[in-house]
Amino acid sequence: MQSPARTLPAQTGVGTINWIKLLILGLIWGSSFMSVTLALQGLGPMTIAAGRISLGAAALLTITSVIRIGLPSLVNRQGRLIWLCALGMGFFSNALPFSLLSWGQTYVASGFAGVCMAVVPLFVLPLAHILVPGERMTLRRALGFLIGFGGVLTLIGFKAFASAGSDYESLARLACLGAALCYAVGSIITRLCPGVNLLSLSAAALSCGALMIVPAALWQEGLPSLPQGRSLLAVLYLGLVPTALAQVLLVQVARSAGPSFLATVNYQVPVWSVFFGALLLNETLPPQLFAALALILAGLLLSRPAAHRQRP
Repeated sequence: MQSPARTLPAQTGVGTINWIKLLILGLIWGSSFMSVTLALQGLGPMTIAAGRISLGAAALLTITSVIRIGLPSLVNRQGRLIWLCALGMGFFSNALPFSLLSWGQTYVASGFAGVCMAVVPLFVLPLAHILVPGERMTLRRALGFLIGFGGVLTLIGFKAFASAGSDYESLARLACLGAALCYAVGSIITRLCPGVNLLSLSAAALSCGALMIVPAALWQEGLPSLPQGRSLLAVLYLGLVPTALAQVLLVQVARSAGPSFLATVNYQVPVWSVFFGALLLNETLPPQLFAALALILAGLLLSRPAAHRQRP
């Protein structure tokens, strides 16, 4: 049986803890690009997506079982509503965007997919304005998002939009944009979910995502063989850190600070991925990196409402 649900507190401010969690999320998701590159040496893209979601779900289910939290109940209306939200989170935050990006990056430059992730806050802004109380679209917030997005464009460069010359390129670009929209919708659903233990909600969401993506991966790529060496380690890391741990942090930040604040993590991810590539893969740092980083940080600070900036 699930422990008593914790009532969702009113959203009164961001706070230092949520800023720390946002930074950690940026670091985690920035490292995932390098890990996917290693995992692709032994597995297909859909199998990697299914593997990381399944591992993440198994990890969180194990933790909830050991500490006796339990999953949301289905015997009452609120429990069923929570499971409906978990289903939406599993679909929009995990299964569908992973699938769209995996297919899209087969036909378009990877830089374009990175730019699309930076579009997530621009999708969240109008959705949160309409659907989430307290998430009003102020001029300061809109300007901050646009400045941060300009920083991402500066970092990646407009060469990311160069044609790859493939037959399905237009559809693939729409798929990448669709993935960004999925992440935006998923963060809204996370915020609107009724009060519930956040670890329980995270486990339920990943479980729903695994149930959806595993059959799709088996149909698309068949039963995989066990990967070896770095590929296996990369999949394990993807499942436990950028999926399981990140899902818990994502839920905590979206529920306490709101989806608009959470969406700004997508401005950090391209920066950290460049840093990890230079540090661990000996890739050359682009000369525009520090200018881009300055724009991104300025956008993050500007998009933070005045009342939030004064809170500890």
